Amino acid sequence: MVGRDPPGYQQEFPMFGNVALHPVLPASDLERAKRWYSEKLGLEPVEVNDYGDLRFRTGGCEFLVYQSELAGINKATAAGFQLVDFDGAVAALRSKGVVFEDADFGEFGATVDGVIASPDGREKSAWFKDSEGNILSLSTSG
Repeated sequence: MVGRDPPGYQQEFPMFGNVALHPVLPASDLERAKRWYSEKLGLEPVEVNDYGDLRFRTGGCEFLVYQSELAGINKATAAGFQLVDFDGAVAALRSKGVVFEDADFGEFGATVDGVIASPDGREKSAWFKDSEGNILSLSTSG
């Protein structure tokens, strides 16, 4: 059940039931990351702390981009955007030079031109990397 807590969850873990979860993404070059998120995604930091960490807000959620020597080593999706206009977002990002990753998911299919779709075409996903090598995804909003 997507979007629902399992039975008893709210009683067992009340502190997490209504708390937002936000991605924390490493960057080896914060200025480069700041430019990338501005130029490619149209996002500007809502806060830059004393360490230079960048806090962004989008869709009612926040994410942090912080300085780290470990940026770009994660080979899994770090964060994703659920979109109503998936095709429009893919086209807009491509027009800004974003390259979508190709992946083969075996029996579940493979991306075609960087996008994988369900057999009926209603559900779509695509993956791309930010300037720091973090893997981000786009998907239809359900």
